[in-house]
Amino acid sequence: MTVQGFLFKIDRISEWTGKACAWLIVVLMLVVCVEVFKRYILNAPTAWIFDVDNMIYGTLFMMCGAYTLAASGHVRGDFLYSSMKPRTQAAFDLVLYFLFFIPGILALMYAGVDFAGLSWRIGEHSMTVDGPPIYPFKTIIPIAGAFVMIQGIAEIVRCVVCLRTGAWPERLRDVEEIDVVEGQLAHSEYVDAESRREAIARAADIDKAAHQRGMGETGAVEQLARDGDKPSARERGDKK
Repeated sequence: MTVQGFLFKIDRISEWTGKACAWLIVVLMLVVCVEVFKRYILNAPTAWIFDVDNMIYGTLFMMCGAYTLAASGHVRGDFLYSSMKPRTQAAFDLVLYFLFFIPGILALMYAGVDFAGLSWRIGEHSMTVDGPPIYPFKTIIPIAGAFVMIQGIAEIVRCVVCLRTGAWPERLRDVEEIDVVEGQLAHSEYVDAESRREAIARAADIDKAAHQRGMGETGAVEQLARDGDKPSARERGDKK
């Protein structure tokens, strides 16, 4: 397996987990709607519904952490970061991963195992009347931490690759977006072959420009210099 293949495999695990757990927002909506109906129409509120809402949302929040990291969607201070060269960005990220990310996630997993184990041993339930069990929810803490740690390892590998090559390796989401465009146009009955090639080339150029903006002005100039002798996406489409 190549390094890029390894990164895509980790990204797919995080993406599948995040998208599967994203359906919990639908479950949360249904629970809230049923409770509103019971509380204001039937005048029969549920004492422990707030605890259930917290556990559903907490599970969604924790289990989507790895997916957010895979999509590079966490909050970042871009004021200085975006103006750095790719290698400087990678070195900066690598230091932060080892100083804060790894110790923090390991502490989360360690504490989560302890919390979950104690909760299972005592059969912990919510303090409200007929409250639901809490131990399944606390078990999510170390599980979510493990998924984030796995994705974090992939991000560290990305930093190492960038330090060696001077360019960030591709992310699964970016690759799949271009594949979706190609797939949709390939099955369209209303687009001729020439227009299809131009649209795919335009989408690839837009994606490339977005990556250059993400690298900052200095990184973009260096990337353009490296790609100066390479044909553009439009030219590659014309050759095909």
